[in-house]
Amino acid sequence: MPGNLRTFILMAAMTALLMALGGLIGGRGGAIMALVFAGVGNIWAWWNSDKAMLRQQQAIPVTAETAPDLLALVAGLADRAGLPMPAVYIMQQDQPNAFATGRNPQNAAVAVTTGLLRLLNREELAGVIAHELAHIRNRDTLTMTVAATLAGAIAMLGNWALFMGNRNERGGLLGSLLMMILAPLAAGMLQMAVSRAREFHADAQGARIAGQTRGLSNALRKISAAAGRVVNEPAERNPASAAMFIINPLSGLRMDSLFRTHPPTEARLAALDALDLHGQP
Repeated sequence: MPGNLRTFILMAAMTALLMALGGLIGGRGGAIMALVFAGVGNIWAWWNSDKAMLRQQQAIPVTAETAPDLLALVAGLADRAGLPMPAVYIMQQDQPNAFATGRNPQNAAVAVTTGLLRLLNREELAGVIAHELAHIRNRDTLTMTVAATLAGAIAMLGNWALFMGNRNERGGLLGSLLMMILAPLAAGMLQMAVSRAREFHADAQGARIAGQTRGLSNALRKISAAAGRVVNEPAERNPASAAMFIINPLSGLRMDSLFRTHPPTEARLAALDALDLHGQP
């Protein structure tokens, strides 16, 4: 399936980066250990990275007693999309944002912030939920969740390479410093390449699930305007997770704007304006 194929390609590329870092730190033995680490990490990410993402973002599951209107909205849209009902979570965050996660439609979750629920009306919220359901239907959630998990591991190992640089006879401190910078950068570019294309596709499919473009377009305008002014602390602590959100949750204080994982909001709005809702999803 296309979604799984994207995931396997991404995992292979990031595994190669981990092996390069391992080789820099410990030569051939380090590369082998990194390969073992990558294999275990890939298996763990396949099965558990969605749970890790929800924990990182401090997401709380909701029930019919705590958020009946939200659950009813998600259920109706999931039915329109031909999907099983996903688990629904709320993040106690003032920043308006949302993401979906899960390895397949049968094990999926949608999470929204309290800031999003306060900012959007029902039509706009439906547009956002439909966008996230499109990610689930396309299995983008697995691809981006695994990417976020492994990108974080590469960044951590890159930092370790710097500390081990003075023990490395091949490349030394300079080589370690370059690898510390270039490996996470390459991982981020892989995330960016996947996420940008998938956001346009999810916007289009989300609009078709919702039955109109107005709600999602208005939501993107509101979220984009507000997200940059409100800090999302869990996302700032775990920047590799940024690609998971409907709008980039990072403040840009660490120069994140140089390598954005999302296409410009203006380009997304233009694509929605040009969308033919009578076309095929």
